[in-house]
Amino acid sequence: MHRYHLPSLASFAIAIISQSCHAFQLTPNPSKLHHHRLSSSTSTSTSTSSTTVLHAAVSPGSISDKSYDLAVIGAGPVGVSAALLAARAPHNRNVILIDAPRASGALMNEATGEDLSLGGPTGLFSKALRDTSKRISVTSLKGMGLRDDSVWNEIVTNCVELASFNARDTVRQLEYAGVTYVQGYAAFADSGGSSSLFITDVDQSIATLRADKILIATGSTPFRPGGIPFDGKRVFDSDSINTLTYLPKSVAITGSGIIAIEFAKIFKNLGSDVTLIIRDNIPRNALMKIGLDKDIAATLVADLVRSGIKIERGAQVKKFHIPKDNDKAPIILDLEAKGGGPRSPTAATDVKCDIYIAAVGRKPNTANLNLAGAGIRPDSYGGIEVDSRLQAKANGGDVYAAGDVLGRPFLASTGMAQGYAAIQNMFAEDLVEENGAAVDKEDDDESEDGTDGSNACKIGEICMTGENFDPKSLASNPFAFPIGVWSSPEASYYGLSSQQCQEMGIDAGEGVALYSECLRGLVFSPNGLLKLVFDKETGQIMGVHICGDDACELIHYGMELVKAERTIEDVLTNLYSAVTFHEMYRIAALAAEDPVGARKRRAAAGKALVRRNRGDTS
Repeated sequence: MHRYHLPSLASFAIAIISQSCHAFQLTPNPSKLHHHRLSSSTSTSTSTSSTTVLHAAVSPGSISDKSYDLAVIGAGPVGVSAALLAARAPHNRNVILIDAPRASGALMNEATGEDLSLGGPTGLFSKALRDTSKRISVTSLKGMGLRDDSVWNEIVTNCVELASFNARDTVRQLEYAGVTYVQGYAAFADSGGSSSLFITDVDQSIATLRADKILIATGSTPFRPGGIPFDGKRVFDSDSINTLTYLPKSVAITGSGIIAIEFAKIFKNLGSDVTLIIRDNIPRNALMKIGLDKDIAATLVADLVRSGIKIERGAQVKKFHIPKDNDKAPIILDLEAKGGGPRSPTAATDVKCDIYIAAVGRKPNTANLNLAGAGIRPDSYGGIEVDSRLQAKANGGDVYAAGDVLGRPFLASTGMAQGYAAIQNMFAEDLVEENGAAVDKEDDDESEDGTDGSNACKIGEICMTGENFDPKSLASNPFAFPIGVWSSPEASYYGLSSQQCQEMGIDAGEGVALYSECLRGLVFSPNGLLKLVFDKETGQIMGVHICGDDACELIHYGMELVKAERTIEDVLTNLYSAVTFHEMYRIAALAAEDPVGARKRRAAAGKALVRRNRGDTS
């Protein structure tokens, strides 16, 4: 059982001098992953501000043998948003939301029983840690003579405060909408078909409830390769790392995807020495495999190297040497070549580190739901197969699923869109057309192409383009959603890359703008680029790719350009506010019109940036 001493920033120095601050007990339990959302051994700040304790949850016993219109399993962003939608007009349904926060190690305040991860996505803690690493200067705090554990406690306090804001607002919304929220382990009953659920409390007491419709939104868990001795103390996956109780001096990370890069930059910004172990010999290629444009991938890799992160290419861990009686002694990782065998004579054969993180993918979190009791047969990864209405193949046809339980792309944004579509489909009779007539569910069961799709399986502006959110539609549609990498700098993209255009027979061009070519970028954040991919024949913008500060915000304007079929000429005729990153859109459009001149301008700007990064002010 871990204990934290978490002083607020204002009382930080006083708490260190007096050694008197509140402690909260934390109970990580990574071996019992169930309704996963966010795992972190943290607690609320000891600040005495007028905050509300999260008492929204009722006990399973209080709802025993009751019936509901809808039961939602899992209280991450997908489950919460779906429950709120069903409870509000025009549906106004009787909804129960079931979650087991302690099952994943959880972000719990043991002093009050608060679940601070309620409504939070899987990556909420890492995003909070990332922003905290920007706001807190570890070097400055250590320069003041503060111990590493005191510095880490302050970092965690800031993360917890960010998480608690979200949790308290979620509680407010659930209470206002009249959603019943219960904490317990949900599973389908063996004999109750697909409308009966068992809810197991922490004291092992069991309650039963029935629901006309059930939505499974239990998220995902990290994939754990065999041979890695995960212990939640020094060897972590991408969730259990949230239970870290100290600031490590050195970190080794296996993985080349989004999560691995995010944690590599986080710990580097916190002052740790970071080694990234990847199987691919060319880091850029590994990032391109997850969809990043070649230049965006190269920019991210260049930033990793520039920030001092060491990359072991074409390597994998062969053996772990973990000291048993000395927590301060380093872990030694024996390395081998990709696929086995010795590495080249010039390559490192081992890596020493304080902690090790495996960030090698995720899988649907459905193992403990007793899906077989409802007649649901998951795929080989544990994912739930659904049709275009997000309806699972279950006994009775009243079970739906949304989010990570369906598999890729494992994004909160697409999961919430799926949850929205599932609610609209299961309660289609509540929807009213503009003329006031109720939607005829029977007529809506079959789309124009003969499938069982539904016009309700849309959200917002996307409904105008007829895009569905079932997994098959998402996998085949490059225009369904934007991708964001919350590293530092950020990376994001929407639409097609030049390579994808070529594969589709589109003669594509590129217009590129460097961050250092716009005034805001030059002064505040010069490293990065924005790229417009366009059809040379029509000038239509086919894709937008960004790497740099605020990329995950900037991409939404780019998404609108692509969705609205805007052209390079349209961008050139727009006026953009001065000293904003959005000026890069116009610069990139100018580059598309004059590629030769643009290359010369970028070369000059690039040389100046290199001198600046080296500290050469001449």
